[in-house]
Amino acid sequence: MAPTKTSKASSASKSSTQKHAGIGAPSQLAQSSRKGKRAWRKNIDIQPVEHGLESLRSEERVIGSTLQKQTNDQLFVVDTKGDDKVRKSLPRYSKAELTSTKILSQRSAIPAVFSRPTKDSITSRSKVSRADKERLLRIAKRPRKGPFNAIMDHTEFGAGSALIDVSAAVKHSGSYDPWTAEEVEEVADGLEYTKKPKIKRPELSHPRDVIEVPAVLEPHQGSSYNPPAAAHDELITEACRLERRRQDEADRLAEIRRKVADARTLATNFTEGLPLGMTLDEIPTDDGELVAQHDAVVPKKPSTRKTKQQRAKALRLREEKRALADKAARKKMLATITMVKSLRSTAEKVGQQQNQARLARQLALKMKLRKGLAGQRLGKYKVPENEIEVQIGEDLSENLRTLKPEGNLFRDRFRSMQQRALIEPRVPILPSRRAKLKEFEKHAWKRFE
Repeated sequence: MAPTKTSKASSASKSSTQKHAGIGAPSQLAQSSRKGKRAWRKNIDIQPVEHGLESLRSEERVIGSTLQKQTNDQLFVVDTKGDDKVRKSLPRYSKAELTSTKILSQRSAIPAVFSRPTKDSITSRSKVSRADKERLLRIAKRPRKGPFNAIMDHTEFGAGSALIDVSAAVKHSGSYDPWTAEEVEEVADGLEYTKKPKIKRPELSHPRDVIEVPAVLEPHQGSSYNPPAAAHDELITEACRLERRRQDEADRLAEIRRKVADARTLATNFTEGLPLGMTLDEIPTDDGELVAQHDAVVPKKPSTRKTKQQRAKALRLREEKRALADKAARKKMLATITMVKSLRSTAEKVGQQQNQARLARQLALKMKLRKGLAGQRLGKYKVPENEIEVQIGEDLSENLRTLKPEGNLFRDRFRSMQQRALIEPRVPILPSRRAKLKEFEKHAWKRFE
């Protein structure tokens, strides 16, 4: 019976503690001893006070101050205008929104029975396109009708089971632009490197935007089959100047190759102890016989270790030189302090001159680009120039019957596209030569098994 009384007492004390903790003024907690003032003060329940202080702190965090300190103007607003969006969001009058209509429409979920079939009542059949139907007929080799109800032959080209049609890439060609600005998608944190970055168009001007060369150039008067004498002489002179420039360039390259070959031969015939390119003649004796030259062995000078006095003297000389150099640099710096204004004006003038020179170079380059890229190096290769097609006076044909075609139209169009920066300059790649096969003669009697 004793344990029962103890459990009842403990449960009663817990219920009284919970009751006093939630309602009313701060009360004492359940405690085992109430001996002395210290035990009374220690076990006072202050949970409601803490809840009230915490609510005030939350108000200060959200609003900035407690609600008790706010004025009426800050807490209340008198709305005299109203909200226009509320009127727009309200549904308009409609018979479908009436309560009676809703009751009638919700009487039964089973659709009504109609005497005549409708589109909704008929089950939709699988629709097969005409192209798929013809393809299935071709696979089954069944007779199919063409135009004017003629029976098509299944053995002709395009009448098999394969679809003879353009691909999807051809259908959608020209609709994709890699430089179009696409919508920026928000990427979550940590997934920046899992998606491919978007391609951004470089903000640089293309040479083709500046070039003003027409696609087909107007031919020179001297290239006619019956040209004027002055125009013909002018075109011949220009062609001669171009050919002479090419010949000078070829001669210059040949001279460079010859110098490289001479340098290689001198490097192979190098004699130790003599400058490059110098040869030593053999010295004949009095009898007229040549004496063989032997390399003379030059004895090496033995290196001696410096004494302590010599090392100290060298160190003192280095320190004196360093001190003199520092003194000269300090003197020069002090002399330039008074010239700060002049140096600043000089730097500004030099900057302006450099800026003007840069703008002049850009303008000259732009004016040069207007005439095309002929003769300029673009990337790895050089853009070819136009060939001057001219005939000498003996080969001229004075009528169209005896006219001989000159040049190549395809090569002219290809060169024009390169000069207008539509395609990159290229050179023909010739097939590489394979190594010659070596022939070996095998002897049957040399094989021992």
